[in-house]
Amino acid sequence: MKLLRYGQPGQERPGILDKRGQIRDLSQHIADIGGEALLPAALDKLRALDLSSLPLVAGQPRLGACVGNIGKFICIGLNYADHAAETGAAIPSEPVVFSKWTSAVVGPNDRVEIPRDSLKTDWEVELGVIIGQGGRYISEQDAMSHVAGYCVINDVSEREFQIERGGTWDKGKGCDTFGPTGPWLVTADEIADPHGLNLWLEVDGKRYQDGNTSTMIFRIPQIVSYLSRFMSLQPGDVISTGTPPGVGMGQQPQPVYLRAGQTMRLGIEGLGEQCQQTVQA
Repeated sequence: MKLLRYGQPGQERPGILDKRGQIRDLSQHIADIGGEALLPAALDKLRALDLSSLPLVAGQPRLGACVGNIGKFICIGLNYADHAAETGAAIPSEPVVFSKWTSAVVGPNDRVEIPRDSLKTDWEVELGVIIGQGGRYISEQDAMSHVAGYCVINDVSEREFQIERGGTWDKGKGCDTFGPTGPWLVTADEIADPHGLNLWLEVDGKRYQDGNTSTMIFRIPQIVSYLSRFMSLQPGDVISTGTPPGVGMGQQPQPVYLRAGQTMRLGIEGLGEQCQQTVQA
């Protein structure tokens, strides 16, 4: 299934994409895409629906983030060896964990704001993992049964705030609009191998990132199990699993950063595409 949320910010309704690529409304069956609606039993009920009987959504409405009321937005840094190399960082021996504030979450095609005083706003296409069944101390062998599905995430980052201003990475990662999520949540049963997906990102038509999830250092079962040692994972939590090479700070002979008036396009095989315009905050 391809689950989504459509409508104006703060007024999104739950929907599902039918076989013709049309949006069908799910409001009569669930309140939102998130939380307990992502538990295995709840997803099974949605799979049993006759999509042709659901109300058809007219036109091309705005898409919100594909998960509503996200509890935790957890990110893994430096999870592709070639990306670590381009940033001059050592390959980590354990997953590098940081957070994006949930106030950063926006729809897949919403505008991305360049923060005030920013000189180094950057892009990162990433595979998002959405938790279905929650838990603690999850084994690697059982980890995939806790995954509801996958989505595209743009882990927008301000590198000066992240690296040069002291403290942790979080203040360079969680600025408003720095978490475009979607366009849809593709349930895990539709993705045969999440570790073999092409992912890419372009700025103003120039392709900067062109990678594959097969080059992750820490794979999804390791990440889910590892995180569950330090926190409870709950239905609707989002994990952003790292980015391949090609980010702005790694460009040679000198870094390239975003400015207002540009267009980012990005996507992941089988998970859809995003498109964002950059504006000044």
